[in-house]
Amino acid sequence: MPRTGTDRLGADRLAYGAYDAVDGPWDEVVELATEPELVGPALGRLARTAAHWTLVSSISVYARHDRPDADESASLVEPTDPTAYAHAKVLAERASTAALGDRLLVARAGLIVGAGDQSDRFGYWPARLDRPGPVLVPETGDRPVQTIDVEDLATWLGVVGRTAATGVVDAVGPQSTMADLLARTAAVTGRVPDLVPVPDDVLLAHGVGHWAGPRSLPLWLPRSDLALMQRSGQAFRETGGTVRPVELTIAGVLADERRRGTARPRRAGMTARAEADVLRRIELGLGPSTAPDAH
Repeated sequence: MPRTGTDRLGADRLAYGAYDAVDGPWDEVVELATEPELVGPALGRLARTAAHWTLVSSISVYARHDRPDADESASLVEPTDPTAYAHAKVLAERASTAALGDRLLVARAGLIVGAGDQSDRFGYWPARLDRPGPVLVPETGDRPVQTIDVEDLATWLGVVGRTAATGVVDAVGPQSTMADLLARTAAVTGRVPDLVPVPDDVLLAHGVGHWAGPRSLPLWLPRSDLALMQRSGQAFRETGGTVRPVELTIAGVLADERRRGTARPRRAGMTARAEADVLRRIELGLGPSTAPDAH
């Protein structure tokens, strides 16, 4: 009788004998790691007996992010620093291609979002719009946004594993805008937010950062990199990729943010104190604050 269910096996991938318990053969291997010291040994031990292999890479590997609707044929960064994320991903792709040839699918994922995301990027906006008070946002409402729900990505990884799809696929969701995302987020929270749009140069002058990290407005991209969130998703759809309505993703993230606390310390976004300070200074025509607690 065929086995059912799943066994969970844990191991330190840097330790001797890490792969002894999982030494194939395997119908499918999904590699999530980036670091060469993890990717290389896995290939050395498992690639020979794996019928199919999926490497989860990233759209960060592309050399340029200024061409809307670019696809998988776009040029990659030339890796010179294996400690840099994009460079390490390119090296992982090259090593995997050399070891696996036509048994490999490279899944270049876009911005992965969903409940429990530790980067705090996407979750910042449902959490912020769920709290009262003026909301600092970039002035340009048509700033592109493109995400993929982690559950949709996981489902697709199962599909391409079963169908043994190969090649390179940008695993991205549909293109949208920050204005649309904020409107849909507000609708899910049930609040009518007081959005305060501020020009890019003013935000930057007040020490507000792009994309991610402390004192940032997450998902806000510089104009030179807008196409990072405007990639073609044709290959993803052609290989069986589907996505849920973004409202379902927002609702799941909002519930998770409420459980963890919408005013908690975050890895990405503005603290309430910093946001209020920037808004006050802009309103009064003051320069940026140098006080530590405003950052």
